[in-house]
Amino acid sequence: MDKRDPVIVFTLFPGGLALDFIGPHMVFSRLPGARVLLASTAGGEIHAEGGITIGGLHRLADIERCDILCVPGGAGVNDAILDQVFLGELRRLATNAGFVTSVCTGALALGAAGLLRDKRAATHWYAIEFLAEFGATADPGRVVHDGNIITSGGVTAGIDFALSIAANSLGRIRLKKSSFRSNMRRPHPSTPGLPRPPPEQSLNVCGSSMRQQSGGDERRLKLQLTGSWRMAYEPESERATPGQLPG
Repeated sequence: MDKRDPVIVFTLFPGGLALDFIGPHMVFSRLPGARVLLASTAGGEIHAEGGITIGGLHRLADIERCDILCVPGGAGVNDAILDQVFLGELRRLATNAGFVTSVCTGALALGAAGLLRDKRAATHWYAIEFLAEFGATADPGRVVHDGNIITSGGVTAGIDFALSIAANSLGRIRLKKSSFRSNMRRPHPSTPGLPRPPPEQSLNVCGSSMRQQSGGDERRLKLQLTGSWRMAYEPESERATPGQLPG
């Protein structure tokens, strides 16, 4: 990143997961002089997963350039990867960006925009098999650097990738102070992106069911992270029953 104040753009889409960008947004907003923008294709407001409304968004077409481009993930990525206007804006902004990044399944949008060809990339473990369709090499790492492309695993890994960039700007002493204020304990860089191996049988069942729903069209395969993540990842004994909140 050069000496001028950095411009950081989060590219949002309907049905995205707010937590994917809120963590790194907090980190980047503390960079000296940083201008952090939330943007979408149409600007205005969008509805994220869980009924959260995010307003005051810039139009992507109105943003001339950025130093860091970040694409969060979420169930809405299934439609985002088919939105040619959205993908075109990703390609345009990526051209001169110092870092092109993603959190969780946002990597699939980078892939659909043609930005991950011949690159190593990470994403949520449940979607990692789809990276090959975009010419990327799947990497199980929590944060994966390949040139100026930085991809991260599911949800909380977005904070880690943001801290890795902040380390270059703030220096390690100030980065530690920022991490402590955020009550954030960084994992060792070798910590894998997969929190624990998911049950193989559950993955097979989920994958088979979702392929049927997609009519065999792999590009349109519904990831359904809100429901299928819980089915594949959580043991049945840990799932909340009606009238019971998880402890």
